[in-house]
Formats: sequence, C-alpha cells, structure tokens
Amino acid sequence: MSETTGSQATVTDTSASAASPLQSMPMAKALNAGLRQAMLDNPKVLLMGEDIGPLGGVFRVTEGLQAEFGVRRVTDTPLAESGIVGTAIGLAMRGYRPVCEIQFDGFVYPSFNQITSQLAKMTNRHEGQIQMPVVIRIPYGGHIGAVEHHQESPEAYFAHTSGLRVVSPSTPHDAYWMIQDAIASNDPVIFLEPKSRYWPKGDVDLSNRGAKLHSTQVAREGTEVTLLGHGAMVSVLLQAAELAAEEGTSVEVLDLRSISPIDYDPILASVRKTGRLVVAQEAPGFVSVGSEIAATVTEHAFYSLEAPVLRVAGFDAPFPPAKLETIYLPDADRVLEAVDRALAY
Repeated sequence: MSETTGSQATVTDTSASAASPLQSMPMAKALNAGLRQAMLDNPKVLLMGEDIGPLGGVFRVTEGLQAEFGVRRVTDTPLAESGIVGTAIGLAMRGYRPVCEIQFDGFVYPSFNQITSQLAKMTNRHEGQIQMPVVIRIPYGGHIGAVEHHQESPEAYFAHTSGLRVVSPSTPHDAYWMIQDAIASNDPVIFLEPKSRYWPKGDVDLSNRGAKLHSTQVAREGTEVTLLGHGAMVSVLLQAAELAAEEGTSVEVLDLRSISPIDYDPILASVRKTGRLVVAQEAPGFVSVGSEIAATVTEHAFYSLEAPVLRVAGFDAPFPPAKLETIYLPDADRVLEAVDRALAY
C-alpha cells in the first residue's frame, strides 16, 4: 500500500519547475497544480467528473487541465455519480488511475453503493490480485452559505467502510502533496476537500513533500490542552488557540489530516503532555470520527487524562438553511467553552 471559486494561474505558474519552489496560492490552485503534476508523472492518471472540462469544475480546481491534456484524460461526464464511480472501477481494473470529482458532498450518495459495495471490497474479494487506485474528490463542509445537499460532512460513512482510505487537507501545501500521494496509492482514497478553504492563500513548498499522507501533524504547540480537528476545523482551532493565548492558556493544535487510517501516536503523545483533549468537527457528533477518537484516547491514555475527552461538533440534525449555518457549525467560542470545561476539572 502506497502512502505516498477563484481563477487559476497559467500552467507555467503551477509547475514544479517554476522559478521559486515556495509559492503562495489558494488551496484550489494547489490542488490544480497537484493534479497537473500527477498527470505529467503518470500517463495512466485520468480525471472524470461533471463540468470539470472547459468550466474547470464548480470550484475551478481542474481549470485548464482539459486544454492541456485533452478530452480523453480530462472527461466531462453525465450527471450520474454511480456511473462515474462504476466507470472508474473498470478503468482501475485495466491499469488506469482515475480521479473522480463529486461536484458537492451531498451528491455522493447516488454512488454510495458503488463505493462501499464494490470499490472498497474489490481488492479483498480478489485476494489482492486486483488493485483499486481510485481517488474520489469530494468538496465537503459548510461556511459557504450554500443550499441543501451542498454543505454536508459525510466522512464517518466512508471511515466506517473497511477498504477505503479517507483523508482531508487543511492547507494549500498539504493539498498539493496529499492529492499526489492519494493518486499514487494502490488503495481507493476518499479525498475530502474543505470547500471553505479553497480560497485563502498559503505557502506551498513545491520541492518538499513534508509529512506522509496518513499522518497527524502538530499545527501549533502548547502545554495545557490539546485541540484536534481536520479540514476546515483546523483553522477554527488555530483561531481558538490564539484567543486562549491572550488569556494565558497554552493550547496545542493537531491537524488529523488522515481520517482513516488515523495516526494515533502524535495524538497520544500530545494528550500525555497536556492531559486534556478537545476533538472538534463540523459533522454531527453521534457515531462520528470524534467519537471514535475520544474512545481510543480514553482507552490508551486514561491515566494521563486530567479531564474527560470533550467533543465539539455540529448538531445531530440535518444541515440548516444558509442563514442558520453559523449557529450549527462549531466556532472558536464553542471550542473555547470546551477548553474552559476541560481546565475546570
């Protein structure tokens, strides 16, 4: 197993051979650059999805790629998510590395049977003789004021399914490298892209991969409380950590990055240092990724904990209309309230 909507820049700007290896770019552009590099490295990499050709996708992540690589490698598909994933499975069986784009998180469910019953199980069904190097890109999460079926967090469904890898970058640098590593994986990867982070810029080192695909990383060091999240939640946790520091509380922030498998060593090391853990996510808290992490940390670091593991999550209700999303989604205030409760024990 390998572990390895704004406008986009021109092809020369996103190339790894650009003048400076360190470039500032939004995540959408970083993903575009990572996809382009993967296609240059391997002619078997194909892109498939709704409106990903001339339009470049709803979020312009694939902008310019069809013009460069042609319609046979960057293909506009019908509005049929089950057909997209089913076709990708067939292509993978013939030695290709398809990358599917699901236009919005809520649109992935028509392909759920293909993903969970076929894609996730094909390798095991054939005793390892068939590999499924398929990446399914899914913009997910809230904070953009979208309508129903356009702001959901389905990560727990896929993390629960054996045979799938599930990852989510929080920075442009991670997006650039993680998409390439996901494509290089011989296992199917659900690649969750936090849509609210598509546009903020960040530094991308085009010459230094950094962390492996399935690794938890320390985003900010601290000593009193550990905050853990993934995707767009990491920026919220960093904001909460800044506010806590103004009040004299030292908070450590961890970026989960990989939802399945989870790299627990850095999490346990941090908890043994701080004695407290707050897990935050946009998804509802019931039977969630945060629930699993809380249970595992309690099991393996019980005697290091000074307080119960606390969870901050979206409410156990369907995602609300846009005007109510700020109430539904965890913010820095809700995180800080959990920090205060953890410190009170």
